[in-house]
Amino acid sequence: MEQEIHHGDREPALVAAIDLGSNSFHMIVARTDQGEIRLLDRLGKKVQLGAGLNKESILQDDAIERGLDCLAEFSQYLNGKTFKAVRIVGTNALRKAKNARAFLEKAREVLPYPIEIIAGREEARLIYLGVAQTQANDDQRLVVDIGGGSTEFIIGEKFEPKLLESLHMGCVSFTEGFFKGGTITPERFHRAYCAARLELLNIEKPYRQHGWVDVLGSSGSIKAVSSILAATDGTDIITVDALKKLKETVLSFGQFERLRIPGLRPERQGILPAGLAILLASFDALGIDNLHYSEGALREGVLYDMMGRDQHENVRERTVNALMTRYRVNLVDADNVKAHALNCFKQAQQAWELSDKQDLPLVLWAARLCTIGLDISHTRFNCHGAYIIRHSDLLGFSKSQQKQLALLIEGHRRSVPMAAISACLESDAERLIKLIVLLRLASLLNHSNVSAGSIDYRLVVGDKHIAFSFPKGWLKAHSLTKADFERECYYLEKTGYQLDVF
Repeated sequence: MEQEIHHGDREPALVAAIDLGSNSFHMIVARTDQGEIRLLDRLGKKVQLGAGLNKESILQDDAIERGLDCLAEFSQYLNGKTFKAVRIVGTNALRKAKNARAFLEKAREVLPYPIEIIAGREEARLIYLGVAQTQANDDQRLVVDIGGGSTEFIIGEKFEPKLLESLHMGCVSFTEGFFKGGTITPERFHRAYCAARLELLNIEKPYRQHGWVDVLGSSGSIKAVSSILAATDGTDIITVDALKKLKETVLSFGQFERLRIPGLRPERQGILPAGLAILLASFDALGIDNLHYSEGALREGVLYDMMGRDQHENVRERTVNALMTRYRVNLVDADNVKAHALNCFKQAQQAWELSDKQDLPLVLWAARLCTIGLDISHTRFNCHGAYIIRHSDLLGFSKSQQKQLALLIEGHRRSVPMAAISACLESDAERLIKLIVLLRLASLLNHSNVSAGSIDYRLVVGDKHIAFSFPKGWLKAHSLTKADFERECYYLEKTGYQLDVF
């Protein structure tokens, strides 16, 4: 989630996007001016976070330190400047790391902004958005992005992705898997190539059938190949023949440390063979004729996505609407729960220090989606709904947002999942309980057929106390609502909250 910092009218509206990749960390800084983004600065550093994952998917201490050192440099750059928004996303290495939470807690001490760990398809969507912003034509295009731990393939038109996929292959992970020790042999290269072809099997047919006009590539490995071809052949167009020729050149060196090719930067020596194997396999599997390098990538996509949210071009709203349609949500009930949730939120916001930007959207999305589990079964439908949210690819949402949304949906009725909430970051746990309480009250009102706006109820909250009052005599005349709220007192007591209803 992006963090807002208010600034005076005379100061420039600065925004920053940071992507914590498996190979490198990058930051891009821009100024927003009348709806346009003007790039000001780029910073990047090779961290190889992915190389720091052991066989049990635990980030090792030295990799964590490399990451924190880089974030300290970014923090120094950001310090003293006023930013409208800063958004940080983590990709494959942090998706895989079992101790990602420990890294996030340490990172927050160095760089005081939230870090979103995003799903592979969400990464693909943001990459496509970043690439599309750099292109003049609107033809249907295929985008290939080879990262450190994953490779994304997207087919889209204009700014809209049509097919999205993130495959488990990257230049860092393949280097660890096939070129350990820095030795380059035809056999090792062939094994890496075949592994990439196997990963590509699932998307070959649908992607070829869909088709495209242009092919664009982004990120470090493709940029490295493009730079080599520009330095050696005088062209930056990547073709199959050029890749095969480069492959033979790379194999002739035998060792990473000996790789000396015009246009190749020293820091790319150790990951070029793996990236080249993945790129060549992608060309062969998808029948790509030629590819052009694009400067736009994930961090640019994050930047433009922030702008899109400000301008109400919000992909998260489309995702929520699609879920409601797919799982046949009753729109009348959903709107009623949402209206009650908004009313309860506004009455509790100041006392509970809740945020319009972070907390309000979360509780309203949950209000609209809390019954999606009914399409599976009425029994424990809140748990079915939480499972759907937790395990779906929700475009526009980070992994953390999905987890929190799932907890709200699971906790909106019956017992509150306190064990799962306590496993969240300490700063999030108490806030989530408060949002769950508000959602539960909204759901109770809808369950009792109380239409939003039909009565003037009052909600007063304290630290662990909730007082809910109906108009005089109303509760006595509505026994179902009274029974619902009396049972709710019992459930909330287990969370440490006291509910008084009158």
